[in-house]
Order: sequence, then structure tokens, then C-alpha cells
Amino acid sequence: MNTQQLLALEQEIQFESFNEETAWRLGSILVNAANSKSLPVAIDISVNGRQLFFHSLSGAPADLWHWIQRKIRLVNRVGHSSMYISCLLNEKNTTIEKELLIPESEFAPHGGCFPIIIRGTGIIGTVTVSGLPQEEDHELVVSGIRAFLAQLR
Repeated sequence: MNTQQLLALEQEIQFESFNEETAWRLGSILVNAANSKSLPVAIDISVNGRQLFFHSLSGAPADLWHWIQRKIRLVNRVGHSSMYISCLLNEKNTTIEKELLIPESEFAPHGGCFPIIIRGTGIIGTVTVSGLPQEEDHELVVSGIRAFLAQLR
């Protein structure tokens, strides 16, 4: 995907509302999808700095929590998915330190964290998967959100 496709995805994948029950249902979809493929990932759903859902699957390394926090910090800072920033930096052939003047040790420009966007309101939180190559983390998050939204229709 390129940056334009990722921006279009952010416009497409939005919620009408989001609460604790939404986090539980979405998180369960993500856990089931990861379990069905025996993926060693950790999943986090946070809203306004409050963690509403967290699950670490079998085989997930202990340091994924730190990757998740770095991805969340990035999305909260820039207002776009972590995959968007990864692609933007790649397209510009630069680093996060040079482009945004923030340290990669604190902000991870790697796919897998997608903003929770409320239609007509804006970003209120994040859905994050970590443990796979960044494209696969991103795809798991996006497919999980799409599956959840499809259930509502």
C-alpha cells in the first residue's frame, strides 16, 4: 500500500460510536483471527489513554508491550496509522528522527496500530497488533475492524 491508499483506508474505516463493549467485541474478533492461524501476537485497544482490551497470545515475545506502546504514541502524536507513517518515511527515504524530530526509541513507525476514528468526531483511540512483520500486523488490525463493522450492518 502507498500513503494515498492508507489515507483512504482511514476515511473508510470509521465507527459511529465506541465503548467498552465495542472494545471487547473487536478484541475478541482479533484474538479469534490470530488464534485460528496460531499467530504469536499481542493485541491492545485503548481509548483516550485508557486500555480497554489487552491480550497476548501463546508464543508472543514479552517485549511486544513496548512495541505496542511505541506504536500507540506515534498514532496519538501524528493522527494517522503507524503503517501510513512507515510508508511516508519510506517514500521520502528518511527517518522518523529527521522527518518528525521524534526518537524511534519512543515512537515506532511500524505497521500495526490503527486509529479508532468516530465519524464526525475524530480519533479517540487506537487498535494495535504487534508480533508479526509490519504489513501482517497492519492487515490483521484492518481485517479485524472490517469484520467487526460488517457485523453491525
